[in-house]
Amino acid sequence: MTNEVTRRDALALGLSTAVLAATGASADTEATIKAADVPAPQLTIEKGASLRMLRPVRFVQPDEDVFRANAKRFTDKTGVEVKVDFVGWEDINQQTAVTANSGAGPDIIIGFSDAPHIYVDKLIELTDVADYLGKRYGGWRPLAQKYGMRNKSNSWIGLPFGATAGPLIYRKSVLQSVGFDKVPEDHAGILDLCRKLHKAGKPAGFALGNAKGDGNGFANWVLWSHNASLLDEEGNVIINSKETVAALKWLKELYPTFIAGTPSWNDVSNNRAYSSQEISLTANGVSLYFSLKNDPATAAIAEDSEHQLLPKGVAKISPMAGLTLNAMVFKHSQYPNAAKAFLQFMLEKEQYEPWLNANSGYWSQPLAAYADAAVWSGDPKVKIFKDTMASTYYDGYKGPISTATGAINADYVLVQMCASVATDAATPEGAAAEAERRAKRYFRR
Repeated sequence: MTNEVTRRDALALGLSTAVLAATGASADTEATIKAADVPAPQLTIEKGASLRMLRPVRFVQPDEDVFRANAKRFTDKTGVEVKVDFVGWEDINQQTAVTANSGAGPDIIIGFSDAPHIYVDKLIELTDVADYLGKRYGGWRPLAQKYGMRNKSNSWIGLPFGATAGPLIYRKSVLQSVGFDKVPEDHAGILDLCRKLHKAGKPAGFALGNAKGDGNGFANWVLWSHNASLLDEEGNVIINSKETVAALKWLKELYPTFIAGTPSWNDVSNNRAYSSQEISLTANGVSLYFSLKNDPATAAIAEDSEHQLLPKGVAKISPMAGLTLNAMVFKHSQYPNAAKAFLQFMLEKEQYEPWLNANSGYWSQPLAAYADAAVWSGDPKVKIFKDTMASTYYDGYKGPISTATGAINADYVLVQMCASVATDAATPEGAAAEAERRAKRYFRR
């Protein structure tokens, strides 16, 4: 059976014409989302059920607007009141930990990436809903499977809602002025480009602070592009390796080409620096491009900007993971069926496709069928984000995701390793050894 979600459906949810225009979709755009006719799980909603949900704050306003509209539709349909609280990106991990450890609080939390693996014993399984959605919408993308499923099992402990990538964004005119049409794929070429940008007074800038998205993303890329990794396939800590030392030595050469202050950057610092034309090269989600595009004062910067997958270095493919929204339901919830029904409802095409379009490409779909959403047929500068969840890289790569890998990521072990070398606080060899010591400590807990 084939069903359609159209522009009219989006407007019915309160998605304005201006928001649709921001996605790059025309007034006549209609996307056809293929949905298989499969039976939904039987979820008898508990009498008197109400739900409280916590999720990260939006980076583009329509994310919140359409999400709230969808939640209201669920309430109107089922009578279940749903209170949705949006909290800062740096707060979500702390509040999830408090909820898990206290056994009280929100029924549902949409955390980041590996969060369900950290609190797996506190969560209910979501396998019935995940299996249904996968069969109905063409299957789950690789990154969704990695973060959604318990290691070495077919059990789902999270339901990914989407992932945001952090590819390069650069000023085309500035790169051309120093002799480059794009960013090179090799480390020597990247270093050459960044030195020339620095000399021209239009440097690069990448986060080396404790930034959930940008800091972790940059540190991982530095390592993965040198074929370094935190773990091997069996879960052994191998961060103290010749590949890691090589990556850190290269970073030590690269760092002097950056704008000053990047060791203290958070997730909005590079947005501000790029928008104010202090830097001409960084890595970021699509939110930066759209904030530029939709402001008349910066529209020319958006026009002059281009996205590019993170350079391969010595890796076989672009080593770029996606920061993933990952929903989990806690065992302390008095209304687990209502919680599962709500998540299923939010991922059905009538709700999900308008929300995906409203995000203008900031979140990429976890289910294959949504690759046909209207947002991906609009602005060509957004298409690079379409296949974010096809990535085979993830937090904790190459090993199994676990409570330990989640804690290492949350405590910025790899970011701080990189920053210590960049700022001459440690040698590459010393920083790699310290990261190994810190990582192994989490595995002993």
